[in-house]
Amino acid sequence: MTSGHRGLQPRKQPRQVRAELTRQRILDAAARVFAEYGYAAGTTNRIAERARVSIGSLYQYYPNKDAILVELLTRHLDAGMAATPLDQDELLPESIEGILRFHVHNVIENHSEDPQLLRVMMEQGPRAPELLERVARSEGKRIAYARRLLGNHPEVRVADVGIAARLVTTTVEMVVHRVMAGPGEVDIARFEDELVTMLTRYLTGGPSVTPEG
Repeated sequence: MTSGHRGLQPRKQPRQVRAELTRQRILDAAARVFAEYGYAAGTTNRIAERARVSIGSLYQYYPNKDAILVELLTRHLDAGMAATPLDQDELLPESIEGILRFHVHNVIENHSEDPQLLRVMMEQGPRAPELLERVARSEGKRIAYARRLLGNHPEVRVADVGIAARLVTTTVEMVVHRVMAGPGEVDIARFEDELVTMLTRYLTGGPSVTPEG
């Protein structure tokens, strides 16, 4: 992380259980405050009050609310990577539909805890260069993983596996985010079924146009 963005770094790295619990209380309170009030009105005073700590104590851990939101988003990214590990192929079903369902289900689970907070994190929060770089690295790993899976699977019949890997990866992330963070209630089971069906038909239907050359 560069020195020019130190304002987004947590100030205190807690080493004691008590300090870690206080930091966790601040993050949990911030998640509730941002979800309830939005980012602009989700002030550090409100977060401190909800966490039952003094504003001075909050600033010992985080220099501002930008740093708190960055850590919440980082936790969201880490949870997503933990839910869909990229090195445990033996846990995957054999069919391409089963593989897609496994990953789509886990992405939906990672986006289902608090849709309002998800909207705040993705659409209203700071766009720190180090955070954008982390998002890009995470996406790059997932695309490379998808390319390997699709390239080795006998059911996949697309013209370009590299493009297919990018399309599937970004489609799952973007569509799940937009639907889960959007207004109104969603039938999660039906949504999962429809998304898996759409992607399965795309991957197994074969190329609609044969590339020249």
